[in-house]
Amino acid sequence: MACRISELVLDSRDPERLAAFWCEVLGYVVLGREEGSVEIGPETGFGGLQPTIVLSPSDNPKVGQLPLHIDVNPTDRDQDAELDRLLSIGARPADVGQTGKESWHVLADPEGNEFCLLRRRLDVSG
Repeated sequence: MACRISELVLDSRDPERLAAFWCEVLGYVVLGREEGSVEIGPETGFGGLQPTIVLSPSDNPKVGQLPLHIDVNPTDRDQDAELDRLLSIGARPADVGQTGKESWHVLADPEGNEFCLLRRRLDVSG
């Protein structure tokens, strides 16, 4: 048996604010709070196929281009419509040196953590 990713931990200046943003992006819910951290994930909770995300309080979170970043795909609309939605809830365009010919968009969450919106629409019905 191999391992699989069960949760991602992201340091944050304001875990509640970042949790609200990522819940809106991913359709997640708050699963719990402990010692200033906020854990979010699918309604089915921890241990399912989708990892949970723990937003952990930090006075000095690393921002900008991280060695690891999150990629997201639209599930119920095309990429352009999803880009509009993400921008309306607080994402902003980020420049990491892309040429403009990429099939993805580089964005930043409200604390500046970069993530990519990919083009391919994922089917989550089954």
